[in-house]
Parts: sequence; structure tokens; C-alpha cells
Amino acid sequence: MNPKGRLLIIGGKEDRDDDENREMEKKNCNFSPHEILKLLAQSKDDRIEVITAATSEPESMHEMYGKTFSEIGYSNFDFLDICDDREHSDYQLKRIKAAKSIFFTGGDQEKICDILKHSVLKDLLIDKYINEEGFTIAGTSAGAMCMPEIVILEAINGEAILENDIELAPGLGFMDNCIVDTHFVHRARFGRLAHAAILHPECWGIGLGEDTALLIEEGRHAICKGSGMVWLVNAENIAQTNVKTVKKGTPVYAENLKIHILTDNCKIDLKKGTFKGQ
Repeated sequence: MNPKGRLLIIGGKEDRDDDENREMEKKNCNFSPHEILKLLAQSKDDRIEVITAATSEPESMHEMYGKTFSEIGYSNFDFLDICDDREHSDYQLKRIKAAKSIFFTGGDQEKICDILKHSVLKDLLIDKYINEEGFTIAGTSAGAMCMPEIVILEAINGEAILENDIELAPGLGFMDNCIVDTHFVHRARFGRLAHAAILHPECWGIGLGEDTALLIEEGRHAICKGSGMVWLVNAENIAQTNVKTVKKGTPVYAENLKIHILTDNCKIDLKKGTFKGQ
């Protein structure tokens, strides 16, 4: 069964009201102010709940996204500062039930997973995502990385992929065939995403650039939005590799790793692998 809801995964540093240099930085002619965050809700009146579980400074998220959402014209949003897995009250569940969009802010993806992965709140989110038409789950930076069944917690960005230099863990499970990394170009994360994809060739490695997103419908139909790039790493047809036998401190190699690069309005079917340009 294909999910009826939508996923919006964002690479971080999306265009926001707090970014004083945003116009100077966006040299891509396709740049449109607040383009990605405008995808959060299909109506300006739809209820948006912002979950700040990833951050230790929720007040700064209130100020930043409060200004941005008001600038966009959203009129029905609020913040859920969930800091502990014991805090999923009936009040919070009622708010999630009433929401049309859920937005996870950035911070620490491990923190989000620890708080939510065994919670009734996560179960409710999955149920709404699968069964509710038009429901949107979105996340930026760490909030996007936590979406799949497998999440990158930590990895070393070195000159080579070394054995045992990546830590993977269970994520929230909204995506079953992808592993997501963010700030992908600016923080030189190709090696660690490729490593994750080689270890799990059944999964796409999705590298989201800053101010760039994938909007995924029916759990498979993805379109790129934003001013940067999304990189897709496919290890399904890997030939020679030493990833299973490599000794500690020895580099990993791989033959026939496949790469796609998506820019604004490029599309891909994450089940079939079919690609369509702009």
C-alpha cells in the first residue's frame, strides 16, 4: 500500500527570515524566496506543528521559524518542544492528530530518534502518513536524516572511506529504501553516504544540498526543489568491493557505484529508478 501522505526532506539552511545574506548566496536563476517552506502546507490555514526535539535551543527555533512562517503567510502553526520520551501527553497527541503538517527542525538526529522511535507519537505519525490524504511530514537537516529506517549518526569525513568509521542506527521508519544525508555538498559528505549505501545496497543514498529538498509522494515519486542539488547514490549493482572483509584502518573500494544528480524540478521514481530531467 502506497502512503497517502507526503514527505518533504530538506538539506538544511533552507531560505529563512533569519538569513541576512540569502539573496547574495542564491546565484541559481531558479531561486525563489521561501520556495521549499511554502511546500509545507497546501493551504495557508492548514495546521502546522513544529517539533523541536532535535535541538537543545528550542527558543531560537520558535523565533526563527515563527518569523519565517508569518512572512510566508501561514496563520495556524505552533511548536512542540518534546525533550523526553515520557512527555507524549494526550494534549500533544491531540495536537498531532489535528495537524495537516509536521515539521522537524534541525539539531541532532540521534536525539530525535531516541525520543521518538519507541513512542506512541511516532506510531500516530506513521498512521497519519500512510492513511491521511494530504498529510505532510517534513524535516530539515537532522530532521530529514531521521526519516528513514536507517539513519547516519556519525561518520568521519576523511580522504578515504575506512572500515568502522561510520555509525548507523534505526531511524523513524517513514522511508524503507533510503538513507539520507544533509548539508551534503558544503560539508563534503559524499564518502560517508557512499559508505552507507555500499553497506546497504537495497537503499538509495540521498545527499541533500543546502536550500534543496525532495518532495516525495506515494512513498516513491520524488521531485527536487530548491536552489542546489540532490545526489542519489545507488549501490545495487556494485561489483567488486571489500566492504565486508576490509580490515581496520584499510580503505574501502567499490566498483560500479551509480550516481544521479537532481536539480530543481528533476524527478525520480525511488522504486523503479526511472529519472526525468527538467
